Parts: sequence; C-alpha cells; structure tokens
Amino acid sequence: MSRKRSVRLVIALLALTLGPGTAAATAAPASAPAPYCYDEPSSPTAGVSDLKASFTSSNWMQTLQAVYKRRWPSGEALAIAQAKDKYWNQFVNKSSFDAFAESMMVAIHEETHMWDLDPARTRWNVHTAAWINASRQATTVPLHDGFARKEILPLIRDKYSDSMDGIYLRDRTQGDYHLQGVLAELNAGLTGLPAVTVLQEFIKGVGASNARDIAATNLRYLLLYLRVAKDRYPSYWAKIKNEPKLRDLVLTQFLRTAYWLEKSAPYTGKLGSANADRITAANYAPENISVLEEFTGQRVRVDTQRHCTQ
Repeated sequence: MSRKRSVRLVIALLALTLGPGTAAATAAPASAPAPYCYDEPSSPTAGVSDLKASFTSSNWMQTLQAVYKRRWPSGEALAIAQAKDKYWNQFVNKSSFDAFAESMMVAIHEETHMWDLDPARTRWNVHTAAWINASRQATTVPLHDGFARKEILPLIRDKYSDSMDGIYLRDRTQGDYHLQGVLAELNAGLTGLPAVTVLQEFIKGVGASNARDIAATNLRYLLLYLRVAKDRYPSYWAKIKNEPKLRDLVLTQFLRTAYWLEKSAPYTGKLGSANADRITAANYAPENISVLEEFTGQRVRVDTQRHCTQ
C-alpha cells in the first residue's frame, strides 16, 4: 500500500471513530529531571530466522508479536494493545515474510494513530494521547485548539520535505489540522521508524524507504508550529507553554526523534533519503532550538548526544 493511500485511508477511518470522549485514567509521567536521555530497549540482531521460516498469511499477528518481542518490545506491546483492531488487514502485507516486515512501517504507524486517537483517549483539538513505548504513554495532554498547521509553510524555504508538505500542509483538509494533527503524525512517525529499523535486513523495496524522512519532517512541523505560535499567537503560546504535560511530550518527542534517527542512520537509502539528514540539520538551526528550549524549559544537547538534555 502506498503511503499516500494509507494516509487517505486513516483519515477516513478516523473521521468515523473520532468524537467527544473521555480521557484514559492513566496519568502522564512527571517531567523528567535534567539531564535526561531518551532510550528504549531494542535488539535488532536477535535471531528471527525460525519465525521467518514458519511465517504464513494466517499467523501474521502471532509472528508480528513474536518478532518484536525479540527485537523491539514496544512494538510487541503496541501489537498486543491493538490486536483486536479490525483495520490491521488494511496495512499488513502477508504475501511473504520480507513483504510483511517492510509493511510494518505503515502498519505500526497507522495502528499508533488508532491507539492515540481512540475517542476513549483523545478529544480532537482539546486533549490528545501518545503511545511512546511499552512502558510509557502520554494521556490527556491539553492542546487548547490552535491554528491551521499550513501557516508554517512560509518558514519552509527548501524542497527537502516537499512531498510531505503537499500531503500535510498544502492539502485542503490536512492543511487545516491544528496542533492535534502535528503531534499525531509525529508520534506515528516515531513508531513507524523503529518498526522497520529493527527489521532492516528484510527490507528490499520502497515500502519503508521514507521512514527517516517522515520522522525528521514531522519534527520540523512541530518546531515551526511552536515558532508561529510564539510569533503570531501570543495568547495561545502562553496557554500551551503553561501545560506541563504538553511541554514534557514535546521534549520527549524531540529527544526520541534524535534517538531513532541515530539508530537508523546506517540504513539511509533503505529507510530514508539523504533529505532526512538535511531536514534534521535545519531542525537544529538556532531559532528552532531556541523556541524548543524556551517552550520546554530544558536545554538540549546538539553534539553527538542529541537524544539528551543538558
């Protein structure tokens, strides 16, 4: 399934499922003290040859959970949490193990949307949720509505993210999404990337070829959104800057992006284009780091330990 087709499908599915709902009772974790480094367990070289040999189109969910249990426990936990979701079949390629592994970028990405945007957890533009990893999920994160994300377009002065800008910013529907949309796409990108990073040796085609670009681009959108909020919407900026859960989520996602971009860097070309690194370099421009640090109240490292605060 193409990335554009999957985006359209999920938009349609979410339109059916989203609505007023109550927040999950799980409390968001307290802000981590500095210095803090994001990490999570993964074992990308753990043996899975037996699972590949026994793979069939009927045991794909069992295989999915078993593969990630060995290589990326957060993927296993998400698959278990979403095991009964009827839309998995729209995203998983069951024709072979390699095709199955490659389809995990889209499948895990979209099932993250399904978990995050379940009406039991998210009330659109009011509060959101985010599956971060097996041991941490953010819930009832206040959003205070916001403004259309297409307003960040004038700040993008290169073509590195042009194809995604067309989907998320220039599209008539997607471009009007507020902070809810920005955070949702970033979080899904940050599960889709590790989902294929830990299975990279099985990926041969194009199904996961923009995984790194998606993560870098959606972090770009978040940083630029904060800049526009500060410069053009001071009352909104003041509201969201006064929300500890939101500040914590933004910091976590920034560090998490750095973490998985570093882990996936050896597979550039297979899991992303050279543009992913160009976008990342732009993300670390002084004006972006400045607004991030002002918003979160934390200083971040810009050296070889970019997944850490100072």
